[in-house]
Formats: sequence, C-alpha cells, structure tokens
Amino acid sequence: MVSLNALLVAGTDTEVGKTVVTSALLAYWQRHRPAQAPAVLKPFQSGVGDRELYQRVFFPNTSLETITPQYFEAPLAPPLAATLEGRTVDLPLAWRALVASTEQHPWVLVEGLGGLGSPVTYELTVADLAAAWHLPVVLVVPVKLGAIAQAVANVALARERGVELRGIVLNCPQPLNEEDLARWAPADLIANLTQIPVLGTLPFLPEPESVSALAVAAAALNLEALFPRAVPSAAGH
Repeated sequence: MVSLNALLVAGTDTEVGKTVVTSALLAYWQRHRPAQAPAVLKPFQSGVGDRELYQRVFFPNTSLETITPQYFEAPLAPPLAATLEGRTVDLPLAWRALVASTEQHPWVLVEGLGGLGSPVTYELTVADLAAAWHLPVVLVVPVKLGAIAQAVANVALARERGVELRGIVLNCPQPLNEEDLARWAPADLIANLTQIPVLGTLPFLPEPESVSALAVAAAALNLEALFPRAVPSAAGH
C-alpha cells in the first residue's frame, strides 16, 4: 500500500461537525496558501449531504462525482443503502479516486462517514479503512453531554485497529459559553484519558459557508500537528 498525502477527518458519530472542520481547513488553505490547497474527497455519501456544499463553496468547477464517487439515495450506512439499490460498495473505486486526487493536488482532505465504528461495508468500518489505506486521522468530537465517553471509545477503537490519530478537534454544534465547554468537553481531561492531544475548539459558526469565518476558526487550531508536511507557517500569513 502506497503512502498518500491525505488526512482523514473522522468523527465520533454522525452530525458531529466533520464537514465544518473539513470546510475550515479548506478555507484556511485556499485563503492563505492557495498553491498548497488540498482537494476534498468524500468517498461515500448516503442521502442529501455535504458534497453539494463543497462544490458550491470551494470547488465550483469540480463535478459532484469527483468529490463523491459513490452516492446512494437512502440516508443509511453505505452497505445498507447500497443493498436497497441492488448495488455494492465499491472500495476499489473509492481507492482509485483517492489516488487520483493525490496525484492532481498537493494533498487531500478525506471526509469520513459517521463515526470510526460506522460500517463502510458489511465487513469493514471507517477505522478499518483508515488503517488499510494508511490514512492519518483527526477526530472530531462534538461539545455536548457524552462527548468524553464518545472520544474515549473512538480513540480506543482507532488504537485497536492501528490507526494513526494526529489529534482531536472539539466542535461546538451550538452557541456555548465557557462553562458549558468546561463541563461537557474539558480538553485536559479528554487528552489525559485518550493520550491524544486536543488541537483546539471550533466555535459555533452561524454562517457555516463563510470562507472568511471558517479560515479564522481554523487558524486557532494546532495545524502543524494535523499535517506537518503541508501546513503553512502562521508567521507567513
């Protein structure tokens, strides 16, 4: 298996902020280092989702099929959605799309589906795929009640599967004050329990398609830890 210049944005569950984190990273590079800007790939999408957002905001000249080579109508896990359509999940197609993206761009942000334990096929989870494809991972954890347990469980799965976790990003799915943040997702506690660094917190973004707001939010993260070979120096802004 070849080593690719790619980073998997994974989550602890569905609707935790993977798209916001991916969009923030895209916005940061497109704004500050466009020559080094990554492509985006969402290999599998079931139901209405984020490939349309990526095309509209970041890649208007890229086809939806290039962003998401496998699309299923039903908003279910890919193997279940594929079965409903009399299809199967085509892993070689997804792999070829990833390799093609890395050949055409400096690096690639890959948005995962669901959590690390979510099924990609009837045999493999997102964590299995990350390990098989040697994709380093940033884990998105939503700031809400239960965040600590979700983080610990997903990190344990990643470790058991041999996945390289670069760090955790906390995401606020709603406006939160410092007290709520400290109660629901204390960074020090999560880092201590998981032994994975927390690289920062994305605030709630009322305009999630604002490239400028997304870029500012991403700049507050420890980007060097996420992709040390690609990140531009903060001093070079």
